Amino acid sequence: MQHKAVIFGEMLWDCLPSGPVPGGAPMNVTLNLHQLGLDSRLISAVGKDTDGQQLLEFLETFNLPLNLIQTNSEHETSKVLVNDDDPENIKYTIVSPVAWDYIQWNTEMDQAVAASDAFVFGTLGVRNSESLTTLLKLLHHKTLRVFDANFRPPFYDFEIIETLLGFTDILKINEDELEIFADYFDVEPNVKSVCSFLDQHYPMDLICVTQGSKGALVYKGGNITSHEGHKVKVADSIGAGDAFLSGFIKTYLEDQPLDQVLDFACKLGAFVASKKGGTPRYEVEDLDSVS
Repeated sequence: MQHKAVIFGEMLWDCLPSGPVPGGAPMNVTLNLHQLGLDSRLISAVGKDTDGQQLLEFLETFNLPLNLIQTNSEHETSKVLVNDDDPENIKYTIVSPVAWDYIQWNTEMDQAVAASDAFVFGTLGVRNSESLTTLLKLLHHKTLRVFDANFRPPFYDFEIIETLLGFTDILKINEDELEIFADYFDVEPNVKSVCSFLDQHYPMDLICVTQGSKGALVYKGGNITSHEGHKVKVADSIGAGDAFLSGFIKTYLEDQPLDQVLDFACKLGAFVASKKGGTPRYEVEDLDSVS
């Protein structure tokens, strides 16, 4: 059975010194899941401009359905200024406001989320109250709700984050975000303390913590499953975390054991890190090149 995934949030142009490339965590996740064989749809918006048209044309080259992507005539397509001087620590300057700040709820997207096996969302895509209102309507559906924290200062608000945690089945964070959670909730800045606190206070199934080149781990019911990661020559880290999450979702929906879920997710993350940009084209067999 082909699993269905709906992803909510930003799509944009990452403006690197070498030139603009398509990006945005939700768009990257959507494209990865599509390439992994899932029926994946992106809920987002572009401006009625050349940048927006070119982004849609880019998605069409993957044969990705565009029916849940809106066109906004009042706001521009999103751009992000990227500093990649340190390939393993990319810095972003995110222009605001843009089209995906104003995603409008409609029946078609609501039905898509209701019929999905997984619904993925983050914090950046709801920095504006209009898109937040839309997301909150969609989160009431009882699918697998995956919260990819993806903090981008200054565009996150813990009052909103606490609301989103109340609708979260799987939380994915990185090491930096773990420390931010620890500081906010006033707990020790380590995996066990932070994950135990979140597990006790919010109705989630598991928490996944990515650790860059050191791999990742999963906290579930007080137990930790870890993976040391796969070693590759890093081209840049853009989209590696998004690829990891995509691999995680695919194998988790297939009910694979957590150690195998982590292994595949780490392998896909490493593969994308070995390529330039966040959306390389590949077949699943290509991942065999990662040892």
